[in-house]
Amino acid sequence: MQRRERTRHLIELGGLVQKSGLVELTDDDRATLYGAMLELAAQAGSEDGRQALALWKRRGKRAFDSESEAAQDKTFADTPGGGD
Repeated sequence: MQRRERTRHLIELGGLVQKSGLVELTDDDRATLYGAMLELAAQAGSEDGRQALALWKRRGKRAFDSESEAAQDKTFADTPGGGD
């Protein structure tokens, strides 16, 4: 992976941590965030890991879809005549 691509990838991952609400929930405590991520990794690597990953994926897709719909609704409402 090229340096620029890697940087973009890391920024996007950081954005996901922010969007999840974990930054606020942990008062931006890096040790707590890292510990939580280590716990997630342990769960994903456990015997029931496939089930956990499938559940997390479904929840993530629903959240992305919901955000996308909300953004489309806002765009529609912000257009002249769109909120009437």
